[in-house]
Amino acid sequence: MSFSQQVKDELAEHIGRSRHCQIAELAALVVCSGRLQQEKGKPRLCFDTENPVTRKKYFTLLSKTTSIKECKTELEAKETEYVLRMLKMPPEGDDPPRLRTAADGLILQQTCCKRAFLRGAFLAAGSISDPTKGYHFEIVCKSSEQAEQMQQIMRAFELDAKIVRRKGHEVVYLKEGAQIVDILNVMGAHVALMNLENIRILREMRNSVNRKVNCETANISRTVNAAVRQVEDIRWIRDQKGLESLPKNLQEIARVRLENPDMPLKDLGARLDPPIGKSGVNHRLRKISEIARESGGGQIGRSLGNQEEST
Repeated sequence: MSFSQQVKDELAEHIGRSRHCQIAELAALVVCSGRLQQEKGKPRLCFDTENPVTRKKYFTLLSKTTSIKECKTELEAKETEYVLRMLKMPPEGDDPPRLRTAADGLILQQTCCKRAFLRGAFLAAGSISDPTKGYHFEIVCKSSEQAEQMQQIMRAFELDAKIVRRKGHEVVYLKEGAQIVDILNVMGAHVALMNLENIRILREMRNSVNRKVNCETANISRTVNAAVRQVEDIRWIRDQKGLESLPKNLQEIARVRLENPDMPLKDLGARLDPPIGKSGVNHRLRKISEIARESGGGQIGRSLGNQEEST
């Protein structure tokens, strides 16, 4: 089962305690998945969804807010008139009448109703990506008016929702993991929220470890490359001019480096008499490399900064 379906399963079991919240959620289901069908000159409300939990939630809300107890996706004309009047959604146009794509603001005045509306909208037209692969939350809307209303409701909860047009539909979406956690909390999907948080923590820990490993690998690579270049420069001077041509302090570090080609600078400095620090060792090895280049040897054109070690 997908993570998106897990969220919908949880939200389908969440029934608002207040009738006004139930009406707000039902309004979201209707504007997102409802349509009007003309029959004998009168409109009939049809609810289109392939998701059984969404359909069940629609029937549950209908039975709680109206006297309609029969589970059916197509209402009678009188039932349609009653439901649309309750939802403050009179049909638009005359031939044929159309269902409004945005809910009346009067049923969305309270914060709890806004939460219920988002819950219904996600059940009807929303999806969320597998958090182990990435973070993406979206609700597909029928019109720009519906998308803008959805965006405004999300922003009322300080969610930075954005709108993009895709395949003839307006899509309201969130991309950040923290924002998706927040909207799950807003809609009341607390179990899914905890599961997502656990995945986020594991991903962040894994990413942190990978960054540290990559950093350490890069540092080791720089250290090894610097040591190889230093040894090459010292050997060139030794073979061409002799280490005795170097000042005494450079002779000492040159011999220690040749004897310990893999040793970090700090440990090299500890082997000198008297001992010196890492910066002092690095300065002397830089001087040796300069002498090698000026004498026509060493790594010609090499940047001095590339010789510095990070350990």
